Amino acid sequence: MIFSTYKFIFVFLPIVFASYWVLTRMKFFTLAKLVLVFASLWFYMQGSARFFPYFCISIFGNYVLGNSLCALKGDDKKIAIEKKIILFLGILGNVALLGYYKYDNFILRNINFIFGTDFQMRGTSLPIGISFFTFQLIAFLVDSYKDSSKEYTVLNYLLFITFFPQLIVGPIVHHSEIVPQFESDDKKKFNTENLKCGIILFVIGCAKKLILADPLTQSAQNFFISLTAENIPGFLESWFYSIEYTISYYFDLSGYADMAIGLGLMFNIVLPENFNSPYKARNFQDYWRRWHITLSRFLGDYIFKSVFRKKSKIRNYYVATIITFLVSGFWHGAGWRFGLWGMLNGIFVCMASFMKRKNLALPAPFAYAFTALGVVVLRALFVLDSLRSGFPIFIGMANFKNIFSQNFFQAVMALDGKKLLFVAILICWFAPTSKIITDKFKAKRISAMAAGALFAVCILLMNNTVSDFLYFQF
Repeated sequence: MIFSTYKFIFVFLPIVFASYWVLTRMKFFTLAKLVLVFASLWFYMQGSARFFPYFCISIFGNYVLGNSLCALKGDDKKIAIEKKIILFLGILGNVALLGYYKYDNFILRNINFIFGTDFQMRGTSLPIGISFFTFQLIAFLVDSYKDSSKEYTVLNYLLFITFFPQLIVGPIVHHSEIVPQFESDDKKKFNTENLKCGIILFVIGCAKKLILADPLTQSAQNFFISLTAENIPGFLESWFYSIEYTISYYFDLSGYADMAIGLGLMFNIVLPENFNSPYKARNFQDYWRRWHITLSRFLGDYIFKSVFRKKSKIRNYYVATIITFLVSGFWHGAGWRFGLWGMLNGIFVCMASFMKRKNLALPAPFAYAFTALGVVVLRALFVLDSLRSGFPIFIGMANFKNIFSQNFFQAVMALDGKKLLFVAILICWFAPTSKIITDKFKAKRISAMAAGALFAVCILLMNNTVSDFLYFQF
């Protein structure tokens, strides 16, 4: 189920919201949580009905393993071995489930290529959100192994994993920041300011998705789908549609994050910030501090820190960074282009770190420009169907022929969607972030009227087909 649809906004959300707060007001706290858990499970089942039984087995299995790890105390070698075995089995199970559904065809294609075999591709559909909740489950197990979590009640644990606003595309939440909120008595008190702020955020996210992301994505996708190995696009088209895709990805993902955070506030749950004006970054190190913040945090805490050793020449910062971004690349998708995308991001982050260590800095205009160019090129690589069919986009980016001709400028004026793209870029650069809006939020009549007008536009746009969020495929 998609947030920006009539069914979610006018049926699912009002029923769940009213049921939860009526039961909470009557002090049936356990029953209120149960309603939220079952509603979240039903929400997930709408998008992945076939996978739903395995989803339930996975979350309950991880709960048993996590609590088993928490229960094993002491410095005894036998206990240490038991904990390592449980952790290994837990991570193996999570990775195996993810691998079966996400990487099965990728592995078979490579086996066929290397060994000349003829294994048939499987028709396995990717369950929505599997990459996201797998990370949360692994983090829970690792922290249980390190004794940095506790034995949560099954109800609070289920809310941590299944809470519907963040279940499908994040933000990727950590048990230590979510479970205590469900345990807190203060969160059981209806908060009007949180509700108002949550509605404003939800409307902003909905507008990002329907007004900006969807039309930009549709335009860019039509161009990228038409790419073939024999057809070299022009300079203008290559850059225009790559920039269009880059901007649309931001509004699609940040729009979902805004809606998720807003929905969380409606239930008094504060979800972490996920985007902080990433296209204002002056280098790639800065960019990855601003883009998909909760993913970067997870990769830093559980991948980078597992590899990096401060005094090691082999496991130094640069090696750990490249490995972390390779994991990030393959986490995003099953294909060598994702690995290449991750490695190049890692190299650019290492370059930024090296310049910082050497006190080197480009003039601000060049720094912003080079970072933006790098982001656009890597986004083009990210969205290709394959390296072979899509590689002409990069040839087209370097095709400077006729760039200063009159025909070129006429072609610029003839581009569809240029006005919307220009407005979207201005918003990226000059509009306040969602966090700034919420931090400074004060309920006023003018803000309510503006939100109402924006919401009315969104409702009208829902008459058209609402596309899935881009990260549903991950």
